[in-house]
Formats: sequence, structure tokens, C-alpha cells
Amino acid sequence: MENSAIENPATENRQEETREEARRTRLRGRLLIAAVAGCAVLGTTLMLLPPSGRPASHAPAPAPGAQALTAVTGGVPAALPDLAVLIGERERLLRRHPRDAGSWAVLGAAYAEQGSRTADTALYPRAEDALRTSLKVRRNAEALTGLAVLANARRDFRTALAWGEAARQLESGRWTAYPALIDAYTGLGDYKAAGRTLERLLELRSGPAVRARAAAVYRDRGRREDAAAALSDAAAAARTPAERAAYLERGGQLAFERGDREEALRHFREAVRVDPDQQAARAGQGRALSALGRPAEAVTAYRTALAQQPLPQYALELGELYESLGREQEAREQYDLLRAAVERAAGGGADEDLVLGRFEADHGEPASAVRRLRAEWLRQPGIEVADALGWALHRAGQDEEALRYARIATDRVHGGAVRSAPYLYHLGMIERELEQSSPARRHLQEALRINPWFSPLGARSATQALAALGDVPDADLPVLDAQGADARGVTPRPYR
Repeated sequence: MENSAIENPATENRQEETREEARRTRLRGRLLIAAVAGCAVLGTTLMLLPPSGRPASHAPAPAPGAQALTAVTGGVPAALPDLAVLIGERERLLRRHPRDAGSWAVLGAAYAEQGSRTADTALYPRAEDALRTSLKVRRNAEALTGLAVLANARRDFRTALAWGEAARQLESGRWTAYPALIDAYTGLGDYKAAGRTLERLLELRSGPAVRARAAAVYRDRGRREDAAAALSDAAAAARTPAERAAYLERGGQLAFERGDREEALRHFREAVRVDPDQQAARAGQGRALSALGRPAEAVTAYRTALAQQPLPQYALELGELYESLGREQEAREQYDLLRAAVERAAGGGADEDLVLGRFEADHGEPASAVRRLRAEWLRQPGIEVADALGWALHRAGQDEEALRYARIATDRVHGGAVRSAPYLYHLGMIERELEQSSPARRHLQEALRINPWFSPLGARSATQALAALGDVPDADLPVLDAQGADARGVTPRPYR
């Protein structure tokens, strides 16, 4: 019994070793759990820490041709060097695969974009040939949309509308046809249809290109603040420098239209900084610098733009700037360049009768301007044409008829909601000639209130005409009731 009660030392040692091993096993388990938990906490902490100074690895930027392809097929501006690469790639591909309808459509769209950006209208027939070849291989919405865009670039809005509608009928859910349709409807003066088309576009797509298109419609409706906000958003979200520069340029146009010279110049300069090939922004710099009283810099900006994109409108603006400075010979040289540019454009199927009519009305033969612009009005009765025709009729001495077209251009109900300083100037001058002093004074004042620098010649003429009209007689002032409304119940509101 005593022997059985006494523990064997060897057995006791073995039991102690077993207990010690169990303790070590439990300890290793706890350490392992702690280590795993620590790693998890560390990983989470590292994820929340700001990135280190070491550069992050990024995917390589797309090749120039790929960037231009994305832009062209997505309906956004493309960089000129990238366009040249894309055109070369597609031409080589089509030599090997001449029945590739998609590549023909891309090539045609790229030709059209390049022609528009450089004012090389000789590229337009090549664009049309490529797009029609695409349709011969296979009827497709890409080629139909490209033909609509090309027709808009040529200012052939009825043809653009036909091609755009064909693209929409073929693929109603394809968003890229809708911007071309908006441009076509606007050119034809159908602003309600343009608005409905924008609504459908907004249902199908969002993004910077759509915001920029919406801005154009807002501007035509007189909603400049909404237009400026949409363009600001579009520029901030643009995916390429060329796209951002295009939206900045349009923002500069809006700023200048409302008389904000400094803001316009900032937009135009930033656009050129982002994309040195943005010649519309260079011409915009000329416009803004002239308004700021810096004519030498304005001339340089215009001449730089004309060297790369010889549009008739730029030549007209530079010629009028020279004329305002008393440099008649240099003005005549620009007007000669304008005529030559219009002839070149006609060779590529582009219609520049609107700018030529404007030129003839003020600096050439007003009767010729009337004939040209009457025909233009029959083809595409947009607000720009109504204003130009009204002014040409005034310059030709036909003020009664001129007044009808000037009112169309400025009538909020029938489409002229943009409140353009040049349009109101034209209306006021026609009313003055018809001895309608009160409305003439009101419209000339409004033109100068919107933008006192809308034209180096026109703004000066408006100021002189107002001075000649004199102060407002008491009989011209409306009698307002206690609520500030006139006899018609209308409360006058300042321009916004």
C-alpha cells in the first residue's frame, strides 16, 4: 500500500514533461493568433495611410492613334498630331482590308475632323468618299453619323438632318448621332426640336461631351449661367488636353458674349496652353485683347490663328480691327483673304455664304449680300441668318423688311432668346432709321449693357447712335404702378 502511494520519480518526471509540452503548445497557438491579428491590423493601417513619395506604377498611356480613335468614335475633339497618326494607320489597314466598313467610317470621320480643325476643306470630299464607301460595304450607324457631322461642318444643315435621322432610325440607342442632330436642328432654326433631342441624349449618355452639347442648347435659350456651368464641368472632366481645350474655348466665347473680357482671355489662354493647336482660342484671344485696348497683341493673335486655320470669320474680324485702327490697306488685304478663303471652302463643298454676306453688307455690296442671304435663309432659316439678312436689308436701304428679320433674331418666343449684343445693335439701328426712337434707344442700350466691346466698329457706332438719340424724353418713360408693373402688367427686369 505504501509502495503504491509513493510516486515513481520517472513517472513523475514524464508527467511534468507532458504538462510543460501542453503549456508550450497553448503558448504557440496564442502567439500565432496574435501574429495573424497583428498582420490584419497592420494591413488595414497601411491601407489607410497616405501614399508614400514613391511613384505609383501606371498603365502606359494609349498610343496617339488609339487616343484619336477613342475621340473620333466618341464624338469629342482629337489632337491634330494624333489625328494624323490615326489617318495613316487606317489608310494602311484599308490597303490590306478594303472591305472593312468600320475602318472606312473611322477614316472618314478623322478626315472631317482634321479638315474642320485646319480649315482645309479639300479634306471634306475625301471624308465623304470614305464614309460613302463604308456604307457601300455595310450600312452602319457610324458612317451615317459621320456624314451628318460632315454636313454640319459644311453648314449644310438639311443634309445633316437627313443623315442624322437615318443614323437614329438604324440605331436609336446610339448616342453619338444626337449631337449632330442638335447642330442640324439649331442651324435650321428649330430650337424646340433641338431641345427635345438634347433631352433624349441626356437619357442615353452622360459625361463631358454631353455637358458641352447641353451648354450650347442652354446658351441658345438665353441660359448663359447654366451654359457656363455645364462647360466648366465638361472642361474639368475632359479626358484629353484637346477635349479640355475645346470646352475652355467655348467657355471663353460665353464670357466674351456677356462682356467679361478678362475672364474670356483667361479661358482662351488656358485653352491654347493645354492644346497649342486650338486656333479658335487664339482668335478668341484676339477678340478679347482688342476689347481690352491691346490692339498690337490682338493683331498678333489673329494672325497666328489665320496662319494655321484660315477661316473667313477670322479674316473678317481682323480686317475690322485694322479698319477701327485706321489701317485701311491692311484691312483690305484681310478682306481679300476672306474672299479667297470662301472660294476655297466652296471647292470642298462648304457653305460660307453667311460670313460672306456679313462682309458684303458692311464692306462690299449690300445688294449682293441681300441676294446671297435670301438664298441662305431659304436653305436654312436659323437665327444667325435672320440677323445677317436683316442687317443686309438695312444696309441696302430696305428697312421695313429689315425690321422683320431683326425681330425674328431677337424674339424670345420664336427662338432669339440668346440676347446677343450684335443682334440687338442691328435691331436698334434699324429702328433708329425708321424713326422709332424709344425702342431704338432701348435696344442700343441693352446691346452695350450686355457687351460694350462686342465689335470694334459696331460698338463705336452704337455709342454714337445713342448720343445722337439723346436723353429719354419723359413721354418715353413707362408709367409704373405700385408693384412696378407698366400698363400691360409687365414688370421691367434687367438683363441677366
